[in-house]
Amino acid sequence: MPGLTAGMRVLDVGCGWGAFAAHAARIHGARVTGVTLSRDQALKAVSRTRGLDVEIINDDYRHVVGTFDRVVSVGMFEHVGPKNYRTFFTKLRRWLTTNGLALLHCIGGSRSGPHLDAWMDAYVFPGAVLPSAAQVTGASEGLFVIEDWHNFGADYDRTLCAWHENLARAFRDELLHEPEHVRRTWRYYLLTCAGVFRARAAQLWQIVLSPQGVPGGYRRVC
Repeated sequence: MPGLTAGMRVLDVGCGWGAFAAHAARIHGARVTGVTLSRDQALKAVSRTRGLDVEIINDDYRHVVGTFDRVVSVGMFEHVGPKNYRTFFTKLRRWLTTNGLALLHCIGGSRSGPHLDAWMDAYVFPGAVLPSAAQVTGASEGLFVIEDWHNFGADYDRTLCAWHENLARAFRDELLHEPEHVRRTWRYYLLTCAGVFRARAAQLWQIVLSPQGVPGGYRRVC
């Protein structure tokens, strides 16, 4: 997260299992609010961040109120849906202080479309959509200055292959006990996605936005 310092108020939209919230609070001294729709994720996130300056909310992100110095969303925007993109960015703008920054980390598609492929929609991510660059810029138009747009897509197939190897090892060593059809589903999913990224048909974006533009320009944190 760009420029994160002690005492900053941070909102983690779609906080998942609480990994980022724990890191931001423990390492950077931030005061973090995380929100997730999943009760299981919320319970795990509460456990993971116990003793830290972190609040976990089990609710729809649109119900969050308050202002924050930084807002981060990792791997959640793919589940917002095109009809809600403008609402997402409008909420993002309202949460941020005048000098705040937002980081949007998401998988992106090369074309605007209403859904993923049918198999993925049925078995892995129901209702998910990969946003296009046009959809991101259109939905955020007039609300933000896009300070930085970095694409990690060319490297992501290696991550997916590593996940596949870890999962295969866990199945082989009987650390996970799942029926064969479940094992095949996740192997197929990970390797198919690796192929998609290797073919450069999908991207992995990390986008930094500011409400009014960073004076003197934004400097990427390497």
